Amino acid sequence: MRDHPATRIVARPAPGLRRYVGSYVGFDLRGFPAGVHCGPPGRLLTTVISLSGRLEVAAGVDDGSPVTGYDSVAGGLMRRAVAIHHDGRQEGVQVSLTPLGARAVYGIPAADLAHRLVPLDVLLGALGVELVDRLRAAATWEARFAVLDALFLRAVGDRVSRVPPEVAEAWRRLVVSRGRVQVGAVAAELGWSRRHLTERFRGEVGLSPKTFARVLRFEHAHELATAQEPVPWAEVAAVSGYADQAHLVRDWSEFTGRTPTVWRRGEVLLGTG
Repeated sequence: MRDHPATRIVARPAPGLRRYVGSYVGFDLRGFPAGVHCGPPGRLLTTVISLSGRLEVAAGVDDGSPVTGYDSVAGGLMRRAVAIHHDGRQEGVQVSLTPLGARAVYGIPAADLAHRLVPLDVLLGALGVELVDRLRAAATWEARFAVLDALFLRAVGDRVSRVPPEVAEAWRRLVVSRGRVQVGAVAAELGWSRRHLTERFRGEVGLSPKTFARVLRFEHAHELATAQEPVPWAEVAAVSGYADQAHLVRDWSEFTGRTPTVWRRGEVLLGTG
């Protein structure tokens, strides 16, 4: 039994950052069995700053990917889960960026980070070092979120996003539909061919629209599967847009490296949200 409650606090960024930053999440998880947490693919780029030692992360689950230690790490959009090795304790802050945010905060297209994990100080330089130091020195979650606002606003400055508006709109439409809109229909509405949209979208975001739509359907299924009262797998498949449960199992296995049943049995941090 844990002698410390699991803490997970979600906060919105300052208004000037909301086009670029989806959310801040502060977490303090302790007293769990040691294990490997699957960080699943999703619609947003994820940055994690540890407040309790180094993060031990591999860019794949159960596939022999090397484990690397980070004080803070930024990742792009992924086609597979990352593996976070833990000893039963994790404390830190997670920041979710939109593809617009990659250009605004880091000054590079999201595609440059696709399928990669990069130390935050490599992307932000001295500002990244300052961010980690100030977060670790802050005594409350409110103070930590204020630090994030201040330093991300400084990073953005007067930088103007150069994301093509058609790509931004395609990303928005795919997200709103949870991946259940036809890519060809989106391209036609934007006045582009499907091939041109695919090339421009992949060049900016790092995934093709079709692959991103698959990630969105998986993300929806993952949300249902991690709810406090998770629904049966067949219902998860139907609600999130899969043809059937077998289709869900194939995608789940591809994105996490595990079948849904094996994933649920091994994910010791379930139910902490």
